[in-house]
Amino acid sequence: MIKEFRDFILKGNMIDLAVGVIIGAAFGKVITEFTGVLLKTITAIAKVEEVGTVMIGAVDIGPLINATISLLLVGFALFIVVKAYTTAKKRFEAAPPPAEPAPPSAEEKLLAEIRDLLKNKA
Repeated sequence: MIKEFRDFILKGNMIDLAVGVIIGAAFGKVITEFTGVLLKTITAIAKVEEVGTVMIGAVDIGPLINATISLLLVGFALFIVVKAYTTAKKRFEAAPPPAEPAPPSAEEKLLAEIRDLLKNKA
């Protein structure tokens, strides 16, 4: 059961899907903040045109910067995790389980008997 679970975890498709979902969620936050900033900017410009006064700093881009930095940090963390995953996968694939030695053939048995007889004569 543990071997089956390990094989399931080491499937490439599952890792790709997990990375896609995590990056998609982080990127979704960036897009949400970007559209929020864009709408606030358009609204602020419309208000300036209606009132006729100058508004400076009416739009806060802090959440957009925060979401962008979070996306970069999540992306870097996932890069480290996927790099460790691929290294572990290569090690599992490179080292096959040790095989049991094959039983000696009839010729090897006969040669071993001859060797033993020669040792006993000497």
